[in-house]
Amino acid sequence: MTDLSPKPEDIFAQLAATADSAGAAGAAAMFDTLAASLKARGRWHALFDLRLLEARIALGLPATGELTGRGGEGDVSPADRDQLDERSLAACREVGWPLLEAGQVAAAWMYLRASAAPAEVAEKLAGLADGITASQENLHTIDDEETAARLQEIVHVALWEGLDPALGIDLIVRSQGTCNSITAYEQAVSRLPARRQAPAAGVLVHHLHREVATALAGDLAHRGAAFSAADTSVASITPLLDLLRQVGGPDDSSIHVDVSHLQSVLRIARVCTDPDTIREAWELACYACRLPSDVVYPGEPPFENVGESSRLFFGAQLGHDVDRAIGLFRRSAARARIEESGTLPADTLVLLFTRLGRPKEALHAALERPAEGPMPSTMLASGMLPSLVELATAADSWDELLAACRERGDEITFAATLAARQRAHQSR
Repeated sequence: MTDLSPKPEDIFAQLAATADSAGAAGAAAMFDTLAASLKARGRWHALFDLRLLEARIALGLPATGELTGRGGEGDVSPADRDQLDERSLAACREVGWPLLEAGQVAAAWMYLRASAAPAEVAEKLAGLADGITASQENLHTIDDEETAARLQEIVHVALWEGLDPALGIDLIVRSQGTCNSITAYEQAVSRLPARRQAPAAGVLVHHLHREVATALAGDLAHRGAAFSAADTSVASITPLLDLLRQVGGPDDSSIHVDVSHLQSVLRIARVCTDPDTIREAWELACYACRLPSDVVYPGEPPFENVGESSRLFFGAQLGHDVDRAIGLFRRSAARARIEESGTLPADTLVLLFTRLGRPKEALHAALERPAEGPMPSTMLASGMLPSLVELATAADSWDELLAACRERGDEITFAATLAARQRAHQSR
């Protein structure tokens, strides 16, 4: 296709001639000519400035300087302000998408942050990341400075700007390792709502599960198993627990993973609800149960024994030892109420009942939590737990919650419960 846009050395003369040709129409034609030239030369930031200038002129506002109303006096009218904002957002999209296509991620995000759908930007960003990972065998050692810088920009926007935390964590795992990815999760992801945390947490669970399985397969090969340690497919086709049994089961004290990484990932995994991720977390917890006591770190109640409590928590969601898990977390919640030592035990019990599809018991456990007292647990703060009204709705159990609201003097939840009950009855 022939490039018909003016050459840089010709553009000034052409702009002047076009602007003088037909008054206001000439100015519009001049803007079109300059826009075409800027696009052809990839001068996207200049194009954005041009579109803002063009909008001002079209609305009769001052071309430069302080933004005032028509004629240079007073404030911009609400109608003109709305049109100016609309045209500014359109300009952001016009220059942001080409910048992203060119791999200028940070510059593109500056324009697209407020003007484009996050999901659409995230999809494009994942495509850029795929292009890098497909061309690089090892993200730990990228020789090309431009590619390394682009990867850093993708991580920054995906993770630290919160566009796609799971993508950001995945890239850090692959380029910087487990320790840095856990640290990044704690700093950038852990304060997000639970639904946004879960995919990133799943990345860590899958990565560590694979790491443990690969280490177990390597251990078996070293001990003379029938496959090669270099056969990485073994770790993916053989369940982790089968590998663990072959290594020696719970009586074998060998360690195949950094224990602090394992315990951190088991804690992070509590936000996950995907069945495959829950299964992998349960298998990691089973592995943790075999570790020597002198290498593990005590956790926060009810996860003092991180391995065993995690095994019961995740296992119950898969149908394993359900009654035993409920008993453990019920006792821990009762002890915490007596000692006034925090709400995590009670919240864990509520969460477990919720995930087991037992909302009435979850509501009862939630109402036993002190109405006032210690700071809420991370489960409550991140939205992992349903609200009291949601639990009452799921259980069709209104009276218990209404009575609790009266006792606690909680008029807001009382009103919300009445409204939810009315809506539930009307929908039947």
